[in-house]
Amino acid sequence: MSTIQQRIVRYGELKPCKTAFIDAHTPGSDQKENFTIVGGGVSESPDQHVHITDKIGFNIGAAGQPPKCRNSLHSHTTAEVFFVVKGRWRFFWGRHGTDGEFIAEEGDIFNIPTGIFRGFENVGQDYGMIMAILGGDDAGGGVTWAPQVIQDAQAHGLMLGNNGILYDKKQGQELPKDVRSMPLLTEEQLKSFPEVPVETVIGKYVARYWDLMALSASKPVVVIGKNGLIKDKPGFEVEFLGRGCGISEPIAAEKPVVLMPTSGHWRITVDEYETTLSGGDTALVLPGESYSVAPSMTGQAGLYRVTATDDPAGATWTGN
Repeated sequence: MSTIQQRIVRYGELKPCKTAFIDAHTPGSDQKENFTIVGGGVSESPDQHVHITDKIGFNIGAAGQPPKCRNSLHSHTTAEVFFVVKGRWRFFWGRHGTDGEFIAEEGDIFNIPTGIFRGFENVGQDYGMIMAILGGDDAGGGVTWAPQVIQDAQAHGLMLGNNGILYDKKQGQELPKDVRSMPLLTEEQLKSFPEVPVETVIGKYVARYWDLMALSASKPVVVIGKNGLIKDKPGFEVEFLGRGCGISEPIAAEKPVVLMPTSGHWRITVDEYETTLSGGDTALVLPGESYSVAPSMTGQAGLYRVTATDDPAGATWTGN
């Protein structure tokens, strides 16, 4: 079994892939970086580095982008949850990205409903980073791109095969004889992608960092879960720990647990190993290990704890 030292990934040690997705050459999207931290992720490139290969029922990844760089419209069949580590981000959704939008600040978290096209861009002044939690070990089998994204990519030399792999004409690559281009969604298929009003998205699927800080004054807050502020059963539960609700006494993990600070510095102890995490760092605790986590210095401190559940990964749960 891997040791806890091998299951800690530091923000400064993340290895990016700049050719992870079909829009890697498309102007406006050609400077983004994709990170796969835990699990295989949804990258379409064989160049993607995976930091921790353990299968734990969900994936952890990240996206880093300079200002004005955007991630193109795509859809997932399992959960895609983002929280902002650095910068300011605009999230938008709909067939053409015009059904709604909102601005997420550092620490804010967004559980994007499955089955809608979504995209995001860095609208801050500096390089920004968002962390991602994806439902399922295979993250729903990948992403589905809006038709115009595939067409734009082909115009700039990138082709996506129906095997889910990218081929780059700029590197002299062609589709193998037994592989065809990924088919575009038909107008009939596109009708199955719902339009979701902005008031529904902000009211049901977004939680703000400073609200979570206030609510976590004395105990952890369930952010995403059957009884969470955001009600969903995506195969994992997300809690927020603030300064007043660290876990000082060691507890035994029954399911895989991922610890991800969004602000401050957190001292974690896993069995006999002790270290400090800060924003952008990720630690995976496996079942049977005992752990504790608490702020290690004064100042604001927030941390997301993600725990696997027995719920199957799939479409967003609506409580029915």
